[in-house]
Amino acid sequence: MCEELIQVAVRLRPFNQREKDRHAKSIIGMDGKTISIMDPLLSRERKQFSFDYTYWSHDGFIQAPSAIFQGDDISSSYNSQRKLFDDFGRDLLKNAFSGFNCSVFAYGQTGSGKSYSMIGYGVNRGLIPITCDELFDEIENKKDSHTHFEVTLSMMEVYNEQARDLLSKKMPNACLTVRQHPTFGYYYPQDLLAIPVDNYEDVERLLSEGIQNRTIASTNMNRTSSRAHTIVTIHLDQIIQIDDDEIKRMSTMHFIDLAGSETLTNPGISGDRLNERTNINRSLSTFENVISALADRSSGVKQKSFVPYRESTLTKLIQNSLGGNSKTIMLATLSPADVNYHETLNTLVFADRVKSIKNFVSINEVAFDKFILQLKEENQRFKLLIETGNYNLQLDVKPSMSSQEIEVIRQQTEENINGQIENNEKTLQDSKLPWDVKLQHAQLEKIYSLMSFKTSQVDHTYPFLVNLHEDPILSYVIYHYLSTDEITIGSRNCTIYINGLSIFERHAIIRHIDMNKYELSPAEPTARIKVNGYNLNG
Repeated sequence: MCEELIQVAVRLRPFNQREKDRHAKSIIGMDGKTISIMDPLLSRERKQFSFDYTYWSHDGFIQAPSAIFQGDDISSSYNSQRKLFDDFGRDLLKNAFSGFNCSVFAYGQTGSGKSYSMIGYGVNRGLIPITCDELFDEIENKKDSHTHFEVTLSMMEVYNEQARDLLSKKMPNACLTVRQHPTFGYYYPQDLLAIPVDNYEDVERLLSEGIQNRTIASTNMNRTSSRAHTIVTIHLDQIIQIDDDEIKRMSTMHFIDLAGSETLTNPGISGDRLNERTNINRSLSTFENVISALADRSSGVKQKSFVPYRESTLTKLIQNSLGGNSKTIMLATLSPADVNYHETLNTLVFADRVKSIKNFVSINEVAFDKFILQLKEENQRFKLLIETGNYNLQLDVKPSMSSQEIEVIRQQTEENINGQIENNEKTLQDSKLPWDVKLQHAQLEKIYSLMSFKTSQVDHTYPFLVNLHEDPILSYVIYHYLSTDEITIGSRNCTIYINGLSIFERHAIIRHIDMNKYELSPAEPTARIKVNGYNLNG
């Protein structure tokens, strides 16, 4: 295990239409790895910062006939999407094949270009799709009779402090339980799908599905702003045959697209948007507190500084990327406009803080038989803890805690142990399945997905329900045909799931009366239902 500093990259985007309409002026300068920012009220005062990578994408570009953005001439300083991958994406892949965990997270204000840099738009692919494409090219180059490669993809979002699987079809809106490993202390989302992929086309399809399922909305800064933190995870396993032994070399690549912050005083925010923004800013605030504590610890200012990972779902899930076993890069995205001076300065100050954080990295490699044996022994140990109740001796109990607080900790510990037992059992069962069988299962899921897409096309000859939303971009995206005699609507165990304030577990019922006649009624006496603006239950 060795220490390694988090690397920091900074990218400057072009003016957006809002900034052009306000006749914004650029306040950012870039010279090599140094960035300067000018206070628009004090034009002579400039603050300077230095980073590992800097990318000028503000101007000096054209859109080629292929629709790809590129420098307008050979001397242009414009940095394209591909430049990011060539600089640190290639190293990320190299480290992954060596058995290291890797992480990239994008940070910046709303509309600063995080999702564009990470996901891309159209033919201008971002870091994630380019890396995945190159990953399979590299696998083809490395294939031999001694090495077998297995790749899986997961995609989730953290919305209003709840983790959601963006690739789940059985429970698309269900929240995942975030568990803590009883021994090693790291957090993980239980039951998050890890879908086997055999080529870049599979990855591209899954990314497209996950992106469509993300929680987005229009804001004053960005028409399609993500209202959640998105985490794409690629697991790369290499099974290497050495004489009579099988070695398993494992790497986890996390790509984290953080939701952007925006001031709560913005007059364009109200209702659900205000609640979302509050939760986003709260999780980002915890994220920043974690960075601050880790920076203090790494610099020696506070060697035993408390790191508040537990205070938000986001920081629990990315704990390993910050101060843990991962080679990590932060991509800070900036607006060049004077109207965003304070937000841009805050991003630069934060990025400058991040580059002092040390992670502790090691190669993840173990004999396959030993890996299986360790899981079995761990499960036996955990089951014994539950049977004997000895886990009560391991509770993190403080003298000031009440009996009720101690009981909550006891229940959480027992749930975490049972959750890890279940997780290990799934891994053991999964290890017995040949990789080809896993791929066949994934292909069947793909066929089912394509069939579902075709049947979702609207046929107005049949009655159906459609969603409406205060944001036009999110309206008319969900259709449900009235194909059964009774449809229940609510937050749990219903035909149609709806989450939100004042939604009961069984909220409403739609019954087929005759022909094309249907009846809508409350499932609970106090369930609020409006038809054309009028309360159904008076």
